[in-house]
Order: sequence, then structure tokens, then C-alpha cells
Amino acid sequence: MTTPLPSVSVVMPVVNEERHLGGAVRGILDQDYQGDLEVVLAVGPSRDDTARVASSLATEFTQVHVVDNPSGSTPAGLNAAIGASAGEVVVRVDGHALIPSDYISTAVAVLERTGADNVGGLMAAEGTDPFEQAVATAMTSRFGVGGASFHVGGDEGPALTVYLGCFRRAALERVGGYDETMERAQDWEMNLRIRDSGGIVYFTPDLTVTYRPRNSIKALARQYFDYGRWRREVARRHPETLSLRYLAAPVTVASVAGGLGVCIVGVVTGRSGLVIAGVAPATVYAVGNLVASASVASQSANASLLRRLPAVFATMHGAWGAGFLRGGAGR
Repeated sequence: MTTPLPSVSVVMPVVNEERHLGGAVRGILDQDYQGDLEVVLAVGPSRDDTARVASSLATEFTQVHVVDNPSGSTPAGLNAAIGASAGEVVVRVDGHALIPSDYISTAVAVLERTGADNVGGLMAAEGTDPFEQAVATAMTSRFGVGGASFHVGGDEGPALTVYLGCFRRAALERVGGYDETMERAQDWEMNLRIRDSGGIVYFTPDLTVTYRPRNSIKALARQYFDYGRWRREVARRHPETLSLRYLAAPVTVASVAGGLGVCIVGVVTGRSGLVIAGVAPATVYAVGNLVASASVASQSANASLLRRLPAVFATMHGAWGAGFLRGGAGR
């Protein structure tokens, strides 16, 4: 006798997603999953017609439900959607994410095969113009973002965290859902609690979600500054999670900034030794950046990457490091 497939709830916190929401929801409803499937949209305050689009989708499809997310925060929206859902498996999907038609069936199969509490895969960044393509390339390189498997790929197996996630409802209930004080890094923080409770967070390259990167230096800097601030908050709450990998960017930023101060003193006092010492950290980083950019660009057929990658890498590293040093998130 065949065991029935578990019911699945897809939860989506959405704000300002008028353009993409209809396509995202239809992509979920077109999944090849043969079990019961529902979609719960947690709609936050938006500057566009997201609420109208969500309501229209709920009218058109009986599997779609809408709940309010008055604060607009991502973790609050996720918790509201989870609370209004009924599936044995909870799948997180963002309003602008593009998932393949076998995403849910593959995730459920991996959950059942491994016994994991959360399964996720690759955050496959893809750009639509030259700048976005450079950002996408940087976001899938070890020099850009380190060695996290959901960024750069790797063999399947237990992981610290995964992108988005397909959860057993029992695991979410066991750890109390998302921490609503974590405006960013809420996935990392909850996956930490799942692991601390004895659960397994599992990465598989068989799951891929298309991600659209930021389309300007300013937007990219803001994104990575926030990432750094909230990763500092995770470290403040959970000091045992801090590693040398997370300190690389803030140490580099501090070294370059300190070197600039030494250089200025050297210029003012006429001491060439201080000037040379002061520019050394920035020079070391610049050379490393250029070498890495050339290496990454050489692996791609896109010749324009080398013109943009150094600035993209510097923005990501500088903003993340500055955000980490700034801290103060969540207080």
C-alpha cells in the first residue's frame, strides 16, 4: 500500500510584489506535486497594488489564502502565514523567487529520504543586465561570499543553513517558528535553533531557486550592510557561531580604514614611512580583488565581467564588513 504524500503549505511574505506575485503563485500551483497543496500569502503594507493582486489570486484559486502582516517584516509575515496554514510540510518561497516545477516534489522526497527537518538548495543568482550579471557571478563565487553550499554548490548533506527552506511543521513548532526580532538573517538563526534542538538542516543541489540580484551599487551596498549588521546580531546572541570566515570582511574594512588614517598622518607630518604603511592594507586588498576578479571572469564567457567585478566585490565586502562593525541591529 502506497503511503499518502504529506500535505504541503507554501508560505510567502509579500511586500511591493505587484509585478511578480501573479507569476510566482501560478508557478507554485503548476508544481508537479501530487499531494495536497495550498499557498498562504502574508501581505504587508505596500506602495503598489500587492494587496489587490493577492486578493484576486485568492478569488481565482481556492488553494490560495491571504493573511495580513501589518508590520511588513519578513519573520512576522512568515509566522502569520505558517499559523494560517495546515500542511505537514511548510515550504518558504519569496514573492520574487522562481522555482522549477519539480521543486516541491523533490524537496518532500529528500525530507522523507533523509529524515531532515529542513531541506534547501541552491540560491541560483541570475542577472538580466551586465551589472546584475556581475553581482550574480560574485554571489556564486568563494571570494565573494565564502564557501556556503547554498551559494557556491557542493555535495548534498547536513549544512549550517540553506536558502529559503522546506520544513517539517513539527520542527517549526518545536523551535517556536521564526524570531520576529530578527529582521534579517532569520533563516540562519532559526536553522541554528533547529540544529541545537537535535534536528538536521540538509542541503541538496537538486533544489535550485532562481534569484534576481540588486541592480545598482547603492542597492547592493544597502543589502550587504544590512546582512553584516544582522550577522553581527546573530553573533551577539550566539557567540559560539562566530568564525574566522565571518571576521574576514570586518577585519579588512577596519584595516583599510585604519591604514587610511595612518596615511593621512604621514602626509600631514611628511613621514613617507607612515604613508607607505598606511596604504599597505588597501593595496593588499586591491591586488587580491583584482586577481580574484580576473580568475572568476576567466571562467566565464562574459568578457564584461572583469570591468565590473572589482567594484562589485569591493561593495559587497566593504558594506558587509562596515555593517558588521556598526552592529546595533535588533536592539
